[in-house]
Amino acid sequence: MVPLDRLQRIVERFEYIEAQMAQGGGDLARLGREYAELRPVVEEIRTYRQALDDLEAARGMLGDAEMRELAEGEIADIEARLPEMEQALRLALLPRDAADARPAILEIRPGTGGEEAALFAADLMRMYARHAEARGWSFEVIEEQWSELGGLRELVARVKGEGVFARLKFESGVHRVQRVPETESGGRIHTSAATVAVLPEAEAVDVAIDPNDLRIDTMRSSGAGGQHVNTTDSAVRITHLPTGVVVTSSQKSQHRNRDIAMDVLRARLFDMERQKAQGDRAAERAAQVGSGDRSERIRTYNFPQGRVTDHRIGLTLYKLDQVMQGDLDDLTDALISDAQARLLAEVE
Repeated sequence: MVPLDRLQRIVERFEYIEAQMAQGGGDLARLGREYAELRPVVEEIRTYRQALDDLEAARGMLGDAEMRELAEGEIADIEARLPEMEQALRLALLPRDAADARPAILEIRPGTGGEEAALFAADLMRMYARHAEARGWSFEVIEEQWSELGGLRELVARVKGEGVFARLKFESGVHRVQRVPETESGGRIHTSAATVAVLPEAEAVDVAIDPNDLRIDTMRSSGAGGQHVNTTDSAVRITHLPTGVVVTSSQKSQHRNRDIAMDVLRARLFDMERQKAQGDRAAERAAQVGSGDRSERIRTYNFPQGRVTDHRIGLTLYKLDQVMQGDLDDLTDALISDAQARLLAEVE
């Protein structure tokens, strides 16, 4: 188990931050973030330490003939609960991804499969939009391009809310669909795919961007026609010359386009830096949930059998209709549990 002196240092740090915030001293934004991160950990520590104190007190009553039976019952109860409390404490002490609390930039693009892949990409967009609504998150479309048949050629969206990146980051990868396409007249099952990328939204202080490294173009947007015609008169395209990263924003609010495009650019560059920093663990992370390896097929949606399979953890659910309606919690919870188990194996 974690040494008690380490637990005491964590509690002392939390109490120091609490006092600083009460006095209004220091960087309140930074202190607030650290306070929010430590609070659930300290709650688990206090629960665990109280159980140890209660256990010691109960053992101290064993010599009292009148209290012995009561003490033995309390000891048995506490000892039965201790393993669960210790596990909860281990999980609380696991290293946190600093980006977990951030909003996310969600990108969806069709992969192999032609128009069917674009139609599936549109289905994924609706799935994530419904999931965001169910969890009380906001889902703001930044850029979208549609095909004549209602397929999605590209989506960039910002998702905001509590724990957004912590849960959505497991969606990055190749999503495969097996079904009879609307474009198939012979009733044959086709396999196609779409790619999903989930990036933590970056702040200006996270990524230093030299204005001289940017090429900014203003252009007239072109839509697909019909109900999908793009109604904006102009769009902003920003190219980051050193990396070749290109982002576009074509919102109706023309004056916001540059700011929105810069937000997406920062997120992509921040993600590149995160991936580079983790490069020394690339081989190990490739086998882990949430590795961010977007070339890997992570999930299959089989419509004829009504099942969805996450290949990273070997989980199959026969609730495809609910999943496509945005009910992703069973999948996400299983992925989080598996990721936590792997982290525990690393630190123990």
